[in-house]
Amino acid sequence: MRLLLATMHRRMPWKNGGGETTEIIVSPEHAGLEDFDWRISMAKVGTDGPFSAFAGIDRPLSVIEGEGIALSVAGEPEIVLTTQSQPFGFPGDVAASARLIAGSITDLNVMTRRTAWRHETKRLRLSERQALRCAADVTVILSRSHDLGLVTEARHCKLGIDDAMVLEGPVNLELEPEGETTLFVVELERVV
Repeated sequence: MRLLLATMHRRMPWKNGGGETTEIIVSPEHAGLEDFDWRISMAKVGTDGPFSAFAGIDRPLSVIEGEGIALSVAGEPEIVLTTQSQPFGFPGDVAASARLIAGSITDLNVMTRRTAWRHETKRLRLSERQALRCAADVTVILSRSHDLGLVTEARHCKLGIDDAMVLEGPVNLELEPEGETTLFVVELERVV
């Protein structure tokens, strides 16, 4: 288990220069935007516009703050995402643009190089203790609330807002929310 405090996350410009992203974790460590295997980040979106292109990358997008965003991907009809929506995945190498619904939003991005990794991202809402079985090669839990307890056989810790926990291999844990809690569970698997 590795704890990533929100204060440790790295801020950097978007690939297309149109804004700023907060990188939560990248693999391999210190990889750049052109050579990562997988990456989890948050971005503040303040204007309508195109997404950066990422060749060979799959990416789901989740709105974590704000009223919502309408995505246009590969010329298909718009898809509206809000803080209530499940993550929406699309290829990073197709044309995609966003239109804000009512003011700026913050989103969660998970990106995996499709020749090396695949992933599943889930938004969970909890108000009581729940068991979670993590079976992926790597699981990242991102708290969107204060005081989310994580308990394993070996450790007990509390996550604050935007703190993350990285787990490798199979792990059984208990999630202990204090009140209504939102979190994201990102499961990453190597492509064999």
